[in-house]
Amino acid sequence: MQLTVTSWNINSVRLRIGMVGEFLTRYAPDILCLQETKTPDEQFPAKAFHQLGYVHQAFIGQKGYNGVAIVSKLPFSEKEAMSMCGRNDARHMTATLDKAAGAAAGIAIHNFYIPAGGDIPDPEKNDKFAHKLAFLDEIGAWGVTKKPTDRPAILLGDLNIAPYEHDVWSHKQLLDVVSHTPIETTTLEKLRSELGWTDAARTLRPEPEKLYSWWSYRAQDWEASNRGRRLDHIWLSDALKPTLRDLSFLREARGWERPSDHVPVTVTLEL
Repeated sequence: MQLTVTSWNINSVRLRIGMVGEFLTRYAPDILCLQETKTPDEQFPAKAFHQLGYVHQAFIGQKGYNGVAIVSKLPFSEKEAMSMCGRNDARHMTATLDKAAGAAAGIAIHNFYIPAGGDIPDPEKNDKFAHKLAFLDEIGAWGVTKKPTDRPAILLGDLNIAPYEHDVWSHKQLLDVVSHTPIETTTLEKLRSELGWTDAARTLRPEPEKLYSWWSYRAQDWEASNRGRRLDHIWLSDALKPTLRDLSFLREARGWERPSDHVPVTVTLEL
């Protein structure tokens, strides 16, 4: 069985539901995980996803910001949303595929939207950056306590950190820019390695290849300047690492009409 899972910060699912529908019709991943859905639960476009064949859904959202969702062709019976750092700010959702999912049964999918962290990389001067670091610490504590990598599992989402030198357009110029500062990159890599996750993208496409999943809206011509960052990640537990076959970034999506500033990232597993 081949399993395809996509992660995409959509920057408002209601605003871009047409775009999402076109993506799902064209590429048809088994599971789509969204971040920054920016919609309360009662306004989530569940019917539109249902009509596209994604009848299994788990989502948590807020009006105008945050929000995560998992929509799937494959059934899942377990789902859980964690409140992080004492805040119910809709930044996490887990779904576990059930027996009817065939060879994919038992795989847990952890969808995270880590805080961006503001503009000043100093937790004493910037509460948003302090929150981001605390959020990372809490993911680490969750990993130690719950041991999610003891089972077949995927952790993915907009982690808002570009950890490696070639995950950004200029390592030297971005060392003091939030998302690529040493404290962020070191913390994320330590968390990933110590908890037993494998970075799917860098396993298949190692450094020094440049990999980006985000291009700023501020760029007058994002494609020509190509000042991107790899902020969106898909990690695998050891049980799934041997099944990894492909990982792709749909770069062209950044050029679609009224796009998100992030593009879909898709992993393919052979189970």
